[in-house]
Amino acid sequence: MTIPAPAATTVGEAPVVKAPETVGRSPGQLMWLRFRRDRTGVVSAIVVIFFFLVAILAPVISWLYGKDPYVLYGQDTPGLLNDYGYPLGANGGVGSEFWFGIEPGLGRDVFTQLVYGIRTSLLIAVTSTVITTMIGIVLGIVAGYAGGKTDYFIGRLIDTVLSFPSVLFTIAFMPVVENLFVKSNEETPIWLRAVTLVIVLTLFQWAGLARLLRGQVLSLREREFVEAARVTGASPARIVFKELLPNLWTPILIQSTLLLPALVTAEAALSFLGVGMIEPIPDWGRMFLRGTEVYQNDITYLIFPGAALLIFVIAFNLLGDSVRDAFDPKLKR
Repeated sequence: MTIPAPAATTVGEAPVVKAPETVGRSPGQLMWLRFRRDRTGVVSAIVVIFFFLVAILAPVISWLYGKDPYVLYGQDTPGLLNDYGYPLGANGGVGSEFWFGIEPGLGRDVFTQLVYGIRTSLLIAVTSTVITTMIGIVLGIVAGYAGGKTDYFIGRLIDTVLSFPSVLFTIAFMPVVENLFVKSNEETPIWLRAVTLVIVLTLFQWAGLARLLRGQVLSLREREFVEAARVTGASPARIVFKELLPNLWTPILIQSTLLLPALVTAEAALSFLGVGMIEPIPDWGRMFLRGTEVYQNDITYLIFPGAALLIFVIAFNLLGDSVRDAFDPKLKR
């Protein structure tokens, strides 16, 4: 990257040299400076932060709003649903009492359902992203640094995972888990379904990051600073944590930023297919499923979760692109 020449100004007869804005700044400060200049990235970050605040403050929002996502308002209060279970009010019952209307059939409040649905989906996706990133880091660095048979076996494992039909496996795997841990006369615990979803999402997502980091480590381990560390007697652990890992944070952060929205949509898709979160827990995917069942008579119910998910995914993907460009402007398209 070419550093612009210092600009010279004149005060009286003595020239005053103004240093470039990038002089004397750390790599982190330069990254933050480039990111702040990216308006798309800043706006996307604001939108993403807003969604996370909604998820974190869901109980507070529900309390201030005065509605609960589990109460069947349409069935408990006469005059909200017609004989066929659809809202009597215009646009799905949207009004001052129910901001986003009420759910056809059960009559639950759509706004609180969406707020808690965002909370559920983000909780599962963030947990899966953290675990996926940790596994990808460990296996990718071990494969690239150790080499030999270790690299061979981890590489074949990565290839196997990447070639596996994840959706079909998940659809077949979820009922097996329930049959193993839940008796036929008992309901499936919510925690079991959530833990199983995290395991399944993690199982098929770590391989991409591991392969990327393996390639990075294979290149870095032959560099002069790593050889110098070996010559000075540094242990493998010190080389990994002090020499290799600091040079891998950029691809790790970028891939994690792009992975989270993919896991959000994957979790919603699994719930839409009936193998995700179960009633009565609010969930983005189940709202889509219910919306496809009633859209001919109540299209409003499908609009709100659809618009929210679309905005979140687009904002997070744009944020990931901005973070990538801020870390490495040479990759900017």
